[in-house]
Amino acid sequence: MKRVVVGLSGGVDSSVAAYLLQKQGYEVIGLFMKNWHDDSVTISNECPWLEDSNDALLVAEKLGIPFQTVDLSEEYQEKIVDYMFSEYEKGRTPNPDVLCNREIKFDVFMKIALSLGADYVATGHYCKKSEIEVNGETVYQLIAGADNNKDQSYFLCQLSQEQLAKSLFPIGELTKPEVREIAAEMELVTAEKKDSQGLCFIGKVRLPEFLQQKLQPKEGTIIQIDKNDSIYNFNEQEELSLEEKLIIASNKIHYTPEMGKIVGKHQGAHYFTIGQRKGLNVGGTTDPLFIIATNVETNTIYTGLSSQHPGLFRKGLFIEKEEVHWIRNDLALANGESMEVMARIRYRQPLQKAVLHQFENGMYVSFEDPQSAITEGQFAAWYIGDELVGSGVIS
Repeated sequence: MKRVVVGLSGGVDSSVAAYLLQKQGYEVIGLFMKNWHDDSVTISNECPWLEDSNDALLVAEKLGIPFQTVDLSEEYQEKIVDYMFSEYEKGRTPNPDVLCNREIKFDVFMKIALSLGADYVATGHYCKKSEIEVNGETVYQLIAGADNNKDQSYFLCQLSQEQLAKSLFPIGELTKPEVREIAAEMELVTAEKKDSQGLCFIGKVRLPEFLQQKLQPKEGTIIQIDKNDSIYNFNEQEELSLEEKLIIASNKIHYTPEMGKIVGKHQGAHYFTIGQRKGLNVGGTTDPLFIIATNVETNTIYTGLSSQHPGLFRKGLFIEKEEVHWIRNDLALANGESMEVMARIRYRQPLQKAVLHQFENGMYVSFEDPQSAITEGQFAAWYIGDELVGSGVIS
């Protein structure tokens, strides 16, 4: 009998995952990860992890499976929280959920599970896994979940073949309403529980306040750039090489304060991200202001009116060589090769037509349509059909 350790988070998805595995005849063990115990920055006075671990325990009792809590808060602090602070300090916007899966759930947590004699680790992610043979070797595929509204394959875009080999995603074939229905039938305490928001496993955290613990506020100016500024008049030059054209399409514009007018003050460029609209507190504009760029060196924020401002859009992005990650190593591009894919630059963004171009120093992703708010530090993920084949950090 194969043994599976399920990461029981205290939510409905992992509860149903555990139940389904049990039904399939696995020996199931429930483990709750405690990743956080700094209550000074959680928004509500409810202590989310206590309530969640209690719900996880109740589900384990109901299913009659062994249950224990593991404290991974040290690893979480080091691999996720410290990383987030350092990224924000550099003016980048990290994605803690993707990192949490790569570094915590499918690494630290998986090692604990395997030390308990587990054959697999299972989570309540909405995605699927399948396998094919390539040149006589088994290759694992990460496939989008059946529920289009809930597909979470993006969050697993940094997993490796080794990690996928040991992973199970029992609810990937189901929709959220079906999952809730099963939980209700089984009278699981989590059946009606709302989906968790906020950082993976920390609970609800106010990001600016969270960041202010480490990153000191400092006042700077908010500059507004006119949408008709000459900086947006690109002329395609025919004699450029493909690589030069890709570089131009992927490069961010370097703004200087002289290009626009001062419209307000802020408390630190490192608290803000491209495409953000809330929290600027600049009144009296005809349309909402959107952040089109931040500069943490000069502590300046550049903004533009409306979600259609040309400063928000780019047709390409670049991923440095060491940040290019293929789940399907057999499909990896060699220098000078290109590939047509469907890609996304954030969770839940509809897939976009794109072409990957691999060069010596890294990869360019060139989109058919200009993309809004391409953000450094976030992950671009690319798919062939509904299979996620690779990803990388936007540089």
